Amino acid sequence: MKLYEIFDYLNEISPFERQEKWDNSGLIVGDFKQEITDIALSIDVDEALIDSLEKNTLLITHHPLIFSGLKELDFAKYPTNLIHKMMQKNISNIAMHTNFDQTHLNDYVAKEVIGAQIVKKDGFIAYFDIDEDFELFSRRVAKAFNLEIVRTVACHKRVKRVALTTGSGCSLMKTLEADCFLTGDVKYHDAMEAKSINLSLIDIGHYESEHFFAKILEKHLKNLGLKVIIASSENPFTYIYP
Repeated sequence: MKLYEIFDYLNEISPFERQEKWDNSGLIVGDFKQEITDIALSIDVDEALIDSLEKNTLLITHHPLIFSGLKELDFAKYPTNLIHKMMQKNISNIAMHTNFDQTHLNDYVAKEVIGAQIVKKDGFIAYFDIDEDFELFSRRVAKAFNLEIVRTVACHKRVKRVALTTGSGCSLMKTLEADCFLTGDVKYHDAMEAKSINLSLIDIGHYESEHFFAKILEKHLKNLGLKVIIASSENPFTYIYP
């Protein structure tokens, strides 16, 4: 199957035109005329992943390897060092990022991971209702995302309306109509802002909330009759507990 045929199929599943203006989803590395027999799915690209792939593989990732224009091709620097290795093995790359967040990822995490029923969607935000003690809900969320430790901002003893954005969504806080917000990459000043607007926060992690990407997409790609493997890159963070 030609790469452009797979691209068109992906575009039907999750239209690339739905990506944000700052995003770079679509074909990152490759030739639309290339013949593809193997597909690998991963949240990101790293060197160990490239080394593990067969030549002529199409790698579909959640995060784009290139976000903005490259000013040089220095193969000793990131990300061109990875692009160089991919070109040597004729590995193509398509990214499905903010378009996939809106069409699939947030829905899946809310329904399948947390076990909630979405009552409202607004772009990247999925809302669902519960009636639960905040601390108990935080513990349940930690278990659902396999978090060894969970960082929270507790502004409510009991939570009723929850908003969810996978990945990094703190820039959306001021637009929310919820008691509690689940998202990743929560910074110190995000936490301070949340307290000031009386919004409880639970940091569900960036990698931890998005690594479901490959599992979701695999189900759709099985229809193409190609070999599809989940070859997710590792979480770049390791956690050390004193």
